[in-house]
Amino acid sequence: MESLRELYKIGCGPSSSHTMGPRKAADAFNRRCPQASAFRATLYGSLAATGKGHLTDFTIKEAFYPKPVDILFDAQTVLSKHPNALKLEALDQAGHTTDSQVVYSIGGGTIRDDATFGKQLNNIYPHKSMNEILQYTSDQRMLLWEYVEECEGADIWDYLTEVWATMQDTMKRGLSKRGVLPGSLNLERKAQRYLYKAENSPQYLRRMNNLFAYALACSEENASGGVVVTAPTCGSCGVVPAVCRLVQEICEFEDNTIIRALATASLFGNMAKANASISGAEVGCQGEVGVACAMAAAATCQLEGGDNKRIEYAAEMGLEHHLGLTCDPVDGLVQIPCIERNALAASRALDCATYALMSDGHNRVSYDDVLATMMQTGKDMNQAYRETAQGGLAGFFKKKILGKGEEKK
Repeated sequence: MESLRELYKIGCGPSSSHTMGPRKAADAFNRRCPQASAFRATLYGSLAATGKGHLTDFTIKEAFYPKPVDILFDAQTVLSKHPNALKLEALDQAGHTTDSQVVYSIGGGTIRDDATFGKQLNNIYPHKSMNEILQYTSDQRMLLWEYVEECEGADIWDYLTEVWATMQDTMKRGLSKRGVLPGSLNLERKAQRYLYKAENSPQYLRRMNNLFAYALACSEENASGGVVVTAPTCGSCGVVPAVCRLVQEICEFEDNTIIRALATASLFGNMAKANASISGAEVGCQGEVGVACAMAAAATCQLEGGDNKRIEYAAEMGLEHHLGLTCDPVDGLVQIPCIERNALAASRALDCATYALMSDGHNRVSYDDVLATMMQTGKDMNQAYRETAQGGLAGFFKKKILGKGEEKK
């Protein structure tokens, strides 16, 4: 596995696959072709189907500015390696192609080209499965966060300190804002309202409403293009921060304790990225919100005193009970159902941690088993339910809107 720096990325929303990844690819191609007079970008598959809602065209034009760029959307063509693909071309003054590159945005803001696709670059973790990690840490009498430090080096704590500070800043901004999110849905921001209700609720409801408010704050900031941390993606960025903040407030933990929990959570996100997928276009929302729930459950279980096996059990449940979750963004926006899913997955993460803590730590289904199942489920899933805005809620509302249009005619 690669460094957790490749999992927890700091950048602007609303989508790691559709915004951060294409921007990274366009920036690199722009540097590669300084003599180009203009550029052309062709978006394929899922990247084309929901590109406008995810601001893909906007971020690519911004990367090439002030040079002109022509954006083409080809949702019908799905390249064999990954459904999130784009072709970048450099053009001379006559409009002839002088250079080109196909890039795949494989999830969480990570990009690959034809030469690097399917490869783990700069692997720093020696073990290839969670079972191997559990065996090694058991033999060494080592906690999971200590294993992360052993593999990453002591300077990883400086990076995770920045990650946690950014997560907190995102929640603070999201909780301070009111109004309507950008896009066609005219969706109202709810985080501040939930926080206000939490302050006037009985203790149990106060905690749950606080949790919802924190998750909504992150997700609403992401939907408006604000700075977030991918955990493991932009679309699922609210789950881990919300859970960590709530537990910190309840237990009065120092930031260092939370940062160690983020290190442990990263193992489960990284393992999903390496052995399955965190791309909604490839496996549906189970790879985004499902993996985020697993990460948050692992972090919570550690914070509440769970040993390595119980932490793994909590993460396994967090993902297991999101298996089959489709990616169906209405009108291609990371808003409905994405924002609410973050809040509810945060709640489920707490439940999974509590359940695992009450157990003896022995579960029949391992995290590795669930990752393999998730990947196969994603492959079996109809393309309409994998971030194309054609199926699920997206498909339903599209028909509903089209129906109204027919009635007006």
